[in-house]
Amino acid sequence: MERPPRDPSELFGELSEWTPGGRWRPALDVFETEKAIWVRVELGGVRSQDVKVTVDGETLRIQGSRPVPRGAGDVVRLHRMEIAFGRFERSIRIAIPFDRERVQAHLEDGFLTVELPKREPARRRIDVSG
Repeated sequence: MERPPRDPSELFGELSEWTPGGRWRPALDVFETEKAIWVRVELGGVRSQDVKVTVDGETLRIQGSRPVPRGAGDVVRLHRMEIAFGRFERSIRIAIPFDRERVQAHLEDGFLTVELPKREPARRRIDVSG
């Protein structure tokens, strides 16, 4: 027979990440192609109207919330809780120059995908004097 947890964090992990008053950090991937930087965030159960994506300088910020599951108010005893809900926020610095005016975000099948098109390198012809 397993012993009951002594500390609530043994059962719930970091409570601030799992309670409605705290914030949780969804998993994300960042990868680069020849033409863009892509950020993919795992947001199962989050509606597009509950997500805000902003760009401030080199920082991409993703904020929003996942609602409390239906029937959560009727819970008598919690046996396991691994799916976070409530407010979330992720900020990531993108060090590669990208076109802020062409950034696009799309939420589908539980994944938010943000495309940050790379900025074309500035080219200038240099006259050679002689």
